[in-house]
Amino acid sequence: MLDLLLHIDRELFFFFNGLHSTLLDPVMYYISLKTFWIPFYLVLFLLCYRYYGWKVLLIMVFVTLLITLSDQLSVFLKDSLQRYRPSRDADIQDFVHIVNDKRGGRYGFVSSHASNSFAFALFMIYLLKTHLRYIAPVMIGWALLKSYSRIYLGVHYPGDVLGGAILGVLCAWLVVELWKLMHKKILKKHQNLLKVRQVNQ
Repeated sequence: MLDLLLHIDRELFFFFNGLHSTLLDPVMYYISLKTFWIPFYLVLFLLCYRYYGWKVLLIMVFVTLLITLSDQLSVFLKDSLQRYRPSRDADIQDFVHIVNDKRGGRYGFVSSHASNSFAFALFMIYLLKTHLRYIAPVMIGWALLKSYSRIYLGVHYPGDVLGGAILGVLCAWLVVELWKLMHKKILKKHQNLLKVRQVNQ
């Protein structure tokens, strides 16, 4: 069964990796770069500031926690499971489309790009869904695009990306629950302060 899944994963990889062109190569390369998206992240944090005010500082702390958790877990899985990237697999690496000779590290399961992207996307959706109508499709589309770029560049199998996405979803769920718990404590503390003030009056 596992051999069949790995075979399907490899065939899907060759299909998606094969959809390349000289025009798309630089586009996918920049889409995959973390620094390329800094303006996008700044816009999202500005939107958070607009709707949450000073709590944007807490949001930044939670995002840092989220990405650290997602990234480190994905690295742990890579080192533990040791599945070679397509670009590092001796059996197929000569047939893989690579851009700018960027082959990534030795192991690829799970994709850190996919894990971090989906974790961040879902957390932003949770925070902004009541304020921005189209935030969900924008963030999911962004995460899918970043994840696909890793297959296009030849450094991840679709299974790596799927595993990373699942990990990202789980990390986002955990951090959202922590965010809810923090809000409950803040609300309870605020209500207790109001009661104390009312009694003193």
